[in-house]
Amino acid sequence: MKRTVGIIGAGHVGADTAFSLVTQGLCDQIVLIDHNEAKARSQGLELRDMASLVASRVHIVVNDYAALQQAQVVVMAVGPTTLLREDRMEELLETSATVRRVVPQIMAGGFDGVIINITNPCDVITAVIQRESGLPASRVFGTGTSLDTARMKRVVGEFFGVDPKSVSGYVMGEHGESQFVAWSTVRIGGCLVSAWESDKRPDLAAMKNQVRAGGWEILLGKGWTSFGIGTATARLVDAVLSDARTVFPVSAWDRREAVYIGQPAIVGAEGIVRVLPVTLAPEERLAYAASAGVIGRALSSL
Repeated sequence: MKRTVGIIGAGHVGADTAFSLVTQGLCDQIVLIDHNEAKARSQGLELRDMASLVASRVHIVVNDYAALQQAQVVVMAVGPTTLLREDRMEELLETSATVRRVVPQIMAGGFDGVIINITNPCDVITAVIQRESGLPASRVFGTGTSLDTARMKRVVGEFFGVDPKSVSGYVMGEHGESQFVAWSTVRIGGCLVSAWESDKRPDLAAMKNQVRAGGWEILLGKGWTSFGIGTATARLVDAVLSDARTVFPVSAWDRREAVYIGQPAIVGAEGIVRVLPVTLAPEERLAYAASAGVIGRALSSL
């Protein structure tokens, strides 16, 4: 069966997601859709120009919603018209309206796969997509805190002088200002960060702020973020297409809190296979509940 991925939104994030999929040979066909016809066609043409330079050939289809019927995964990557906002929640009214316009077009062609959301505010918009699509909650999820977790691993790795891939653990909660580092889960080679011997004592609060502010630092310097989230999304797409059943910190449905929120979950062919019951420290449980409240209030405002 042809591995087909739809990407809605051909801006920086959507294009870099497509680029990651093509260069890594993770799919056979990409359906790239954008309201700006010229941009979609230009991005598609540039991706096709790579055909002789990468290991596998990926067919590119542009602005054809009907082609989504055969897709196993659709990535929602629509963005706001203004990128520099002080809070991701400020994008809510605009992006929710766009998503409500786009999702019926996705479903009209008979799409019955998994939707992965990037669009901010990620957790709230993921809930909007699930409501509008009518798909089971397990088959709609967001990138959530996957990029925030990658940033945390980079920050911790740089501080202790180790490869970020040797750092495990999670950033949880909202993909936004109320997120938190679950330090009780963060380890280097199996050793808790708090117990790691070092010449200098880690300032966990400063590290947390560095993680939270990382996206804004990039945004202020270049105007957008795309490399990290594009790569993270490609990994999630691959997990669905290959039924990898890999654990990622994504925005998954929390029945108790009644919101989508960043938490570790197993991702496979049907989307969210299972949310992991992570044991958090008391202060982390409070932070999780507070973050869920932020998301819930934003969702209720729509």
